[in-house]
Amino acid sequence: MNTRLLVLNPVFSVLNSAFISALSAFSAVNLFALLRVLRLFALNAFAFLPRTCNLPIRSTMNPLALTCPTVRRIGILTSGGDCPGLNAVIRAVARDAFHCAIKVIGIEDGYLGLIENRMRELTEADMAGLLLRGGTILGSNNKTNPSRHKIGTDSDNRPIYKDVMPDCIRNLERAGVEALITIGGDGTQTGATEFARMGMPVIGVPKTIDNDIEGTEITFGFQTAVATATDALDRVRTTADSHHRAMVVEVMGRNAGWIALHAGVASGSDAILLPELPFEMKRVFDLVKERSERGKRSSLICVSEGAKVKGHGQFVARRVETSPDPIRLGGIAKYIAEQIEDETGVESRYTILGHTQRGGTPIPSDRVLATLLGSHAMTLLREGKAGRMVAIQKGQLTDVDLSHAAGKQRLVKEDDALILAARNLGTIFGDE
Repeated sequence: MNTRLLVLNPVFSVLNSAFISALSAFSAVNLFALLRVLRLFALNAFAFLPRTCNLPIRSTMNPLALTCPTVRRIGILTSGGDCPGLNAVIRAVARDAFHCAIKVIGIEDGYLGLIENRMRELTEADMAGLLLRGGTILGSNNKTNPSRHKIGTDSDNRPIYKDVMPDCIRNLERAGVEALITIGGDGTQTGATEFARMGMPVIGVPKTIDNDIEGTEITFGFQTAVATATDALDRVRTTADSHHRAMVVEVMGRNAGWIALHAGVASGSDAILLPELPFEMKRVFDLVKERSERGKRSSLICVSEGAKVKGHGQFVARRVETSPDPIRLGGIAKYIAEQIEDETGVESRYTILGHTQRGGTPIPSDRVLATLLGSHAMTLLREGKAGRMVAIQKGQLTDVDLSHAAGKQRLVKEDDALILAARNLGTIFGDE
């Protein structure tokens, strides 16, 4: 049977009774009484709808409003490093929620805002222009861990940590938040898992330019980062050709080489160096000398920040002890360029792309993916599900257990199809 008829039958029954009453009023009194009865009906008719289904009067029979959501107030936060498409997810979640008369509470600066109780209600006006806007209107933070939050230092100036998860739960309860949507990477989803264990309904949305979250084949922001890195590599190639140089370009990715692999292949890089495949410097030297001897005008090397020379560890730029992921990688491009010039005599330069990969307008494919993931998060909440993370698997929209992504990283496999294709085209990975 049509669900709309089931919902509206009580209204039709009230309408019939009101109409009969109105006729009686008309015959007994006058037209003025009739208008009063009809006015009372108009003011109170929707009170007869089932309490579990709040049909927004402004909605023109929006099918989402007929799914009878039980959650009336949700919280949303963006946490971890910046990423193109964060605002697009916020927009998808909020606009979906507004259509169901669900209030959306924005939590500022990730888990830090939750700890400090900095929240505000989002409105339709906040959504204007968000789809193509980089960054996040809520702010983010990649140094805060609610289960190990720095609250001060002792007499020896050593940090004092405290588990403030209970405080966060209390802040959510005081704000009337009934469910939480966390947009972030593996560190964020690790924290979200803890909230779920404490009884807070949580839906995770995977976010990272590194594309390394376990449980999903792709994350929003990755494709924009690849496009940015590829554009930089293309530009570096032209100046390298002008000066007969070897150019080393360092891209982000932490322990996963997805950005380097995809941008390296897209730019036709001569060597691609990944964290998953420790490389030998001799193989890089041989490539540069061989290309120079063959009259090639340049050599282009794309290296992931987490790549490792065989027998050595990663290049660590610094440590942030209060962060869930304290290691900050960087510096390998400088090392490689200096080694190439010393060993081969070929003039070499290096470029570290850094945060250019995190900023800017998301490309269309990331806007679409962010919209799909944000909307699916709301679908799960309306279905009464919690403790889940939205995901893409085998090209299809789905969801997995939230703990599946917690504290894990999805790395590039040695037999990845793109690695095999690049090898067949003559690209080296330094591990041969």
